[in-house]
Amino acid sequence: MVDSALPAPAPGTHATAAQLKSSRVTVASPAERFRGEILRTLEGLRAKGLDRNEAVRALFPGTVLPEPTYEDLLTALVSGAHVLFFGPSGAGKTSLAKDLWNLFPKGVWTVDGCPVQDHPLSMVDPAVAARFPACPICERRFAPNGDPTRFDPASVDPAKVPASYVLLREGYGYARLQGSSEVFPDHLTGNINLRKLEEVGDPMSPLVFEPGKLLQANRGFLLVDEIGKLPLGTQNVLLQALQEGTVTPSKSRESFPGLFVAVCTSNLSDLDNINDPLSDRLTSLHIGYNDRHADNRRIVALGRSDDPTQYVPEVLTDAGVRVIEAWRLRMSEDNPDIGEVGSNRTLLDVAARTAAIGVLADHPVPTSADLKAGLVHAMRGRIRARSGDSFRQNEKRVAEFIDQYLDPSLKRSAGVYWCRFYRGVLKESSADAQALVGEGRRLKDDAELRTQAASDTTVFPQFRTFVRYVTEREHPATAVPPMDVAANIFRLLEEYSLFSCKDEDDDDAPL
Repeated sequence: MVDSALPAPAPGTHATAAQLKSSRVTVASPAERFRGEILRTLEGLRAKGLDRNEAVRALFPGTVLPEPTYEDLLTALVSGAHVLFFGPSGAGKTSLAKDLWNLFPKGVWTVDGCPVQDHPLSMVDPAVAARFPACPICERRFAPNGDPTRFDPASVDPAKVPASYVLLREGYGYARLQGSSEVFPDHLTGNINLRKLEEVGDPMSPLVFEPGKLLQANRGFLLVDEIGKLPLGTQNVLLQALQEGTVTPSKSRESFPGLFVAVCTSNLSDLDNINDPLSDRLTSLHIGYNDRHADNRRIVALGRSDDPTQYVPEVLTDAGVRVIEAWRLRMSEDNPDIGEVGSNRTLLDVAARTAAIGVLADHPVPTSADLKAGLVHAMRGRIRARSGDSFRQNEKRVAEFIDQYLDPSLKRSAGVYWCRFYRGVLKESSADAQALVGEGRRLKDDAELRTQAASDTTVFPQFRTFVRYVTEREHPATAVPPMDVAANIFRLLEEYSLFSCKDEDDDDAPL
C-alpha cells in the first residue's frame, strides 16, 4: 500500500482531509509502505536489465554483504518485521541500517501542526482512525469545544482539517538512538515541559509537549544503535511501542501513537543484555565479515570513492586487504581488546593511512614500506587500550603478525595483478612478456628516459601497453605522470611476482 493513489505531490503541497478523501488517498502503516517501496524499486531495477541478485545488491549501495544476508533481510522487511543486526564491531551494521533509511519511502500526508505526524484521514475516517488513532493533541484540536472525550472522526468536518505533504526527516518520522546506560525512558517517550506549561497553561499544547525518540519516529523509521547497552527500563518502553504501537510520555496521562519500522544493532558482547520479550519482537540477522576477497575489495573501493586524490597502487591496496583477511581467519572477533583490528573500518584505515604516510614521506606513489607502516598504524589504532601493558602486548602481536603475513600477501597480490595483464592483454605471449620486462628494467629507475619515452610514442612499445593498462585500472592522481605510475607498479611486480603466472594467481573475481 502507498500513502496516495495518485502520483506523489511536491513536498510542501497543502490540502484538506476532504480533498484527500475525494482523491481516494489510502493510508498504510510504515511497514506496509516500506514493503511497497522495496517491491517497486526491485521491479524498476529489473526493468533496467539487472538480474535479481544485481537488483537486490543495488538496494544497498553503501553496504557489501553475502547474498544470503540480503535475502534474509528482504524477507524480514517484506513480511513487516522489525530487525536486529548483530555481529562483530565494524562489520557494517550501522551502514546497512542507514541504507535502509535511505530506501525507506519518505513522502507522507500529515495534519498541519501535529507533533507526531498524524495522518489527516485519522481525523475524519472511522476506519482509518481504528487502525491509526489520532494523537491526544489532534483529538482535542478537532473535538467539539476541545473536549477529547467527544472526539468522533465521523463528525469532524474534513474541510476543516488542514493537511501538508512532507518528506520525513530527522525528528519528524526518523529518529536515531545511541544505546548507553544513560538513556532513560523519557528519552524515548518524551515529556511535558513544566516550565512551558506554566507559561502556556495548556497541558496538551504542542508548545508544551516534547516528543521523545519513539514519537519522533512515528509513521517512519527508528534506528537504535547498540540496543543491548540500553537499561532494562528503557528497553521496556521500546517493547511497549513494538507491541502496542503506542507511547505514554513522562508526566502525561495520555498515550500517543508510536508506529514505525525499528532497525536495531548490537555487538556480540551485548546480546545477553537484550531482554527476552524485546528480543522476541525483533528478527535477528547476523552481519559478519565478508569471506570473499572481491567483496572486501569492494568495501575499500566504496569507502575511498569520495577521495580519489589519495592514490594507493592496486597491488598495495589488495595486499593490505589480504593481511586483514588473514587476521580475521586467525584471531577471534570476540576478543574485546583486538576484536576490531580486523573490522571493515580497519580495511578502510589501511588504505587511508598508507596514502597519508606516502604523502608525508614525499613519495608521489606509496611504496610497500608505506603499506607496512600503514598496516601497523591502522591495526594498532584499533586495539582497545585497557592498560599500558596490555596495549603493548597487543601492539607487539600486531607487529609480529604483519611481519609474518605482509610479504606473502604482496606476492599473492602482485601475482594476480601480473597474471591478469599477462593473460588478458599479452594473451600469454612469453615473447611479449620478455620484451616488456626488458623495457621496464631500463625505464624503472631512469626518470629522464621515462620523460623522453612519454613524448616519443615510437619507443618502448610493450611498456607503453603496460602504461595504458595501469592507467585504466589504477586511475592515479593526475599530478603523477602515467609513465611514473607504471614504473612504480613494475617495481612491485618485479620484486614480488617475478613476472610469473601460476594457476592460483587468477582465481579472484574481476575488480
